[in-house]
Amino acid sequence: MNLIIASTGSYPRIGDSAELQTLRRTMAAIDRGEKTFADLADAENAMTRRAIEEQARAGVELLTDGLIRWYDPISHLAGQLGGVRINGLLRFLDTNTYFRQPVLQAKPERMGPLVVEEFRFACNALGQIPTGRDGTVRVAVKPVLTGPYTLAKLSLAEDEAMKPLEARVDAYAAALAVEVKALGESGAEFIQIDEPASIKHPNDWAVFARGLEPLIQVRDAARKAGRKLQLALYVYFHNPAPLYEKLAQLPVDALGLDFTYDAKLADVVATAGSPRALALGLVDGRNTKLESATEVARVVERLLPKIKGGRAYLGPSSGLEYLPRDRAVAKLELLGKIRAEVNG
Repeated sequence: MNLIIASTGSYPRIGDSAELQTLRRTMAAIDRGEKTFADLADAENAMTRRAIEEQARAGVELLTDGLIRWYDPISHLAGQLGGVRINGLLRFLDTNTYFRQPVLQAKPERMGPLVVEEFRFACNALGQIPTGRDGTVRVAVKPVLTGPYTLAKLSLAEDEAMKPLEARVDAYAAALAVEVKALGESGAEFIQIDEPASIKHPNDWAVFARGLEPLIQVRDAARKAGRKLQLALYVYFHNPAPLYEKLAQLPVDALGLDFTYDAKLADVVATAGSPRALALGLVDGRNTKLESATEVARVVERLLPKIKGGRAYLGPSSGLEYLPRDRAVAKLELLGKIRAEVNG
């Protein structure tokens, strides 16, 4: 079994040193009229490079750009679509962070790249960074997209045609399918689709699953065209155990699970098994306390024989933006220690 160390999504945007405060200081200077959005882009670039470097040096083999440019997981994507305006702040699911709520004035339409350019920048930045402690580990970047159901569930609609949830999901799915195609054509081989709202609202299962279909169709078409492309569905910020068996049957290539909400989830997975790769979110991305590498390794050892496909991913339960930077680094370094325990 190939156990791959992977990031889950976001990474802290600031740190304690003056150098690591550059993004915050630049945003404050813009508010005072002292800097421009070009200066903000430079700061975002610098902090994205730093996030990629820190992940790579911590031993992460499948990393993200840290979502440094994202104000939040909802408005960053929806706000780039035609027909959408961005409203006020609401609490983002089971967190103490907030998102700016999209309001659909018409059918959301993709007007241009959403994260394609961010992915290309991250790939270029990674190519300039020695990876792994000895510089020999093969490291890849995965782009992240918030899924159509979560975008739709957390959006409002002024357009009558967009008021049914199904209509909003279909519209977002169509826009994201084009983005998935563009990411595949740009070299992405593994795309993370985040659907945290799906496990919080189980009665919407049918419309949630329907929203994935256009993305799956694009993946299948890419494979027929000879491109390597995998889609991974990640769920977090709620207990996935009640829906686990249904989640495991979805036609995605990997399923990312947050194990921090229910201690019995490991038992559920070990009993039912998995027909596809799993991303094991056994390290809490929202708690500064470091887990015991030995204890987590014992859970991983129980689960690996139950996972088909010859690979699994070991990562945080969620993005790491909720932690101080030094704790985020420590959590990533812990993943390597857990794998070393598993490998004996």
